[in-house]
Amino acid sequence: MKRLLALLVLVPAVLATGCASQTLLSAEDRTKLQHDLTTGPAAVRYLQASSYVTPFFGDASKRLLTPYPPEEVRLLNDTKGNPINPGAVQAMAPAGTKVRVLKVEFPTAWVMAERVLYSPRTQPWVYLDIDGVPAGPPVILVLPPQLKTPEDVRAELDRHLAEHDPAPKMAKFQQRFQDAIRQKKVLEYMPEGAVQMSWGLPERIRRTLDGTQVHQEWIYPGEKRRVFITDGLVTRLDEGTPAAAK
Repeated sequence: MKRLLALLVLVPAVLATGCASQTLLSAEDRTKLQHDLTTGPAAVRYLQASSYVTPFFGDASKRLLTPYPPEEVRLLNDTKGNPINPGAVQAMAPAGTKVRVLKVEFPTAWVMAERVLYSPRTQPWVYLDIDGVPAGPPVILVLPPQLKTPEDVRAELDRHLAEHDPAPKMAKFQQRFQDAIRQKKVLEYMPEGAVQMSWGLPERIRRTLDGTQVHQEWIYPGEKRRVFITDGLVTRLDEGTPAAAK
């Protein structure tokens, strides 16, 4: 009996030591963020961009929220360093959809030991309840790794989830652009703010000047999709061949 009890104590310890903590935040900061972001009116937010709900890689007990199509998701790589597709789109939630933050989970050693290996387990996870999304496993927004301060966490959350309803902002766009945002499309002459609400923020932006004109090239993950913008309006759209993804 004593031997069995010793093993029951030893196994979790071995699991924990095999997964070094991947969070730089103190326990106090993590506790405060959990309280502040999930309690009262502060827990209610709105999608900054129209987003997809997909499977959560190898974890069937969860779903992923992402502004990018599955082939562009860059959260998990295979043994050769190639990005892994999380799975086919299951639902889509348009920009402005109300969400509730249920839990903010940081990758401590104990948490990582309990997460499925075939998942982005070294990054913070935000558990969400999303209006209009079919019932099912919890939906997870994955934040970048190695966030150093509570302000970093809040800033990353703000990139995806607005504190205030963006409906007044969307109402300023022409009706055809509002419809395109809800359908996750980009149209010629669409304002760059509407592009962001439809496709989300690009991975990087190239800017050039031509006299008084400002040209931008918005490049999305995998360099498949590119949006060309001049003086704040879309002039061209490129949805070329996607980069390889497993």
